[in-house]
Amino acid sequence: MNRYVALLRGINVSGQKPIKMADLKRMFEEMGFARVQTYIQSGNVLFEAEGEAETIRREIERGIEESFGFEVTVVLRTTADMERVVRSCPFPADALKEGESLYVSLLADTPSPQAIDKLPGYSDDIDEYRIAGRDVYILCRKGFGQSKFSNSFLERKLGVAATNRNWQTMTKLVALGRAMENG
Repeated sequence: MNRYVALLRGINVSGQKPIKMADLKRMFEEMGFARVQTYIQSGNVLFEAEGEAETIRREIERGIEESFGFEVTVVLRTTADMERVVRSCPFPADALKEGESLYVSLLADTPSPQAIDKLPGYSDDIDEYRIAGRDVYILCRKGFGQSKFSNSFLERKLGVAATNRNWQTMTKLVALGRAMENG
């Protein structure tokens, strides 16, 4: 069995696309996934499954549409992928200054080199970013509310679906993934 983290884009934000985590967990279990657990209301689901990741991702998106009546983009990573993302962060989380925050934008696919070439001018005194494969690390010096690196901005520039998570969520998901592995 593979251990996965499904990251849902844009649910439970300002009353849009409301999904109760208990209902989401039940849907995953009814789809045959094992050891399902959710973390906070932004749509993070850890689970175990057999099969190919892209097939699983499409099944989850279809299940959400059938169960809740709207489309939701799902970014799927293995728990090992999530560990790598946290371990590879180019910005030391323990060195953040007051008011700074760290986010990771998890991309559904690897952006093309041409798309990546559109971003170099966007680092400034408010934001600094680094792209590593399907992940964009974002250092927000004045908080994420001031950042230009929203899901929509990255999707428009990179041409791939994205969902953002703050550093605390990323590290908690890694810890939950480790607990699944050990328990």
